[in-house]
Amino acid sequence: MSTQDSRGILFTHTRPQEGFRLLELTPELEELLTSKDAPVLELKSPSTALAQAVIDPTAHDYVNLCTPTQTYRIRQVQSSNSLHILRPSRGEISQADIKVVEEDAGESGALNLPDEAVTAISKCSSTLELHIPPGGFSVIPFLEKSLRLYDRRSDDDGDIAMGGSADPTAPLGSKKMRSARENVYQDIPMSTAQCEQGWMELCAFVDGAEEVACWRPSARSRLAVWKRLVDGAILQGIDLEKQFLVGDLWKSVVDDEEMELPFPRALLEAVVRRICIADERPPLSDDIKWASFDKVECTQWVGETYLAATAPTTSSAIGRSELLRAWKDCLPETWRGEVALSKLPNGCYNSPDPTTICFVEPSQRQPTSKTASAPATAAKAKNTRNWHELLKGRR
Repeated sequence: MSTQDSRGILFTHTRPQEGFRLLELTPELEELLTSKDAPVLELKSPSTALAQAVIDPTAHDYVNLCTPTQTYRIRQVQSSNSLHILRPSRGEISQADIKVVEEDAGESGALNLPDEAVTAISKCSSTLELHIPPGGFSVIPFLEKSLRLYDRRSDDDGDIAMGGSADPTAPLGSKKMRSARENVYQDIPMSTAQCEQGWMELCAFVDGAEEVACWRPSARSRLAVWKRLVDGAILQGIDLEKQFLVGDLWKSVVDDEEMELPFPRALLEAVVRRICIADERPPLSDDIKWASFDKVECTQWVGETYLAATAPTTSSAIGRSELLRAWKDCLPETWRGEVALSKLPNGCYNSPDPTTICFVEPSQRQPTSKTASAPATAAKAKNTRNWHELLKGRR
């Protein structure tokens, strides 16, 4: 062979070995890190208390790698083939660090190694792998456990707001408000974009009237805001399908004769942000000044919210006709034709019997038949490639 007469490469190793962990990057993450404006990545894990409340007692034994918009679960993968990290050995290496068989050091006490020498500085028997679960990550359970519940109850004296009144002069995007929201994100092991999406989905808000606190409104609180919003819009002649000033909508909701505000203005803005047209939705760090609603999507949200507020469990199930009638009554007159059970999100309700209906929490919803059958089909295809299964089928 032509290489038989070539000079060999001296292979050495250091002692002790250095500690390295190898992380396998996805193509998307590699592209992000090599971009001109590479973002700062975060390693996040929930506190023990939050992990136990959301998942199980051992759920805190993990860490996620978060980009500004994406989350990856980091898991360790063992390998039967160890990986060595090599470093070119240029110049001289101290005899105390390395010994070479049948080669003596010079008077200087150092070994003169050729440029072709390499040194193994670390041995890795496992690597770190980035993983996204098939169903993705859900930030909603973490937010539900991290935020206070803002609820409204009805009694003979009318609706009572739990959580205090709001300061209408405190802007939602103020520094203090943003800081409170970001403090909640710090303990949630997901990206900032996913946390903000979950915050918006829950209609979460920050109230700074007495003390800065982060709240998530209950379904009946969201429904109460919506009803008041619709009534105010009708009285003031505000067309919800056209662009309107959110400040004008707030003025239409507030009754000058009331001693206290019906609910915090930040809650109304959170509901408006949730159901307004997505292209008109500003970042959470900015105040929402203009908005307009999509009739179809808004009608769906109202139906789901009403069901969650009135029939949250199987024991509190209501009649289907009752739901449809009440659902229509919550909408502007021109939207009533959009009401139908088929317009509700998939899996959001259950029927204890043919005439009743109740709400199903997002965490308890079953995947669609198409999604559920995919893993089974994939597993079946994988099994048929096993040699013992193939031979078994030919017997």
